Amino acid sequence: MQNETHYGTRSGWLRAAVLGANDGILSTASLVIGVAAASSTREPIILAGVAGLVAGALSMAAGEYVSVSSQEDLEKADLARERTELEEMPEEELKELAEIYEERGLDKNLALQVAKQLTAHDALGAHARDELGINHITQANPLLAALSSGAAFIFGGLLPVLVAYFGSLDYMEYVQYAFAVVFLAVLGAIAAKAGGSNMWTAILRISFWGTVAMVITALIGHFFDVNLA
Repeated sequence: MQNETHYGTRSGWLRAAVLGANDGILSTASLVIGVAAASSTREPIILAGVAGLVAGALSMAAGEYVSVSSQEDLEKADLARERTELEEMPEEELKELAEIYEERGLDKNLALQVAKQLTAHDALGAHARDELGINHITQANPLLAALSSGAAFIFGGLLPVLVAYFGSLDYMEYVQYAFAVVFLAVLGAIAAKAGGSNMWTAILRISFWGTVAMVITALIGHFFDVNLA
């Protein structure tokens, strides 16, 4: 038999990596576009891009770590409570597990047999998976999420900074937008491929909202009309 490919096993790092890279490209490019709209020299544009890159990567990593750590704390608290309930009222917990399987389509006798066998094998694991919805795929991993998000942000944010360094100063806003859309489209395609979803849907979604963000930022830069030379 061939091993099946299950994309859900990648959800832990894929979400953080895609979010980090997307935010790195979009926020850094938007920042550069906004400054370029109000500047006639390259130095403030590059400085803004580098500052946004460093601050954004640290913020993304810290925010992801804190967020996923909170999720992990909730999971640990639920597991601890479930462990206590299994020790103090095993019969009630067995009945509860059997009712879960019965609601999923098993007849009453078979549901009870399954509940008994799974309880004998790994009672806490059965309740964690079927009652709480916690398993090895969805279980929180704060460090992995933080590293994935921070590294992806650096990679994504570095691209607009390089464009700011090498691109034409006279057309910086348009060059940044063009490259950012290309970067976002590539990211959308990679994410769709890794997640097994529709590629064109992902590309259109990420390109559309990226365009909206960059246009708004450029308009803000033009609106204030501040010369940052």
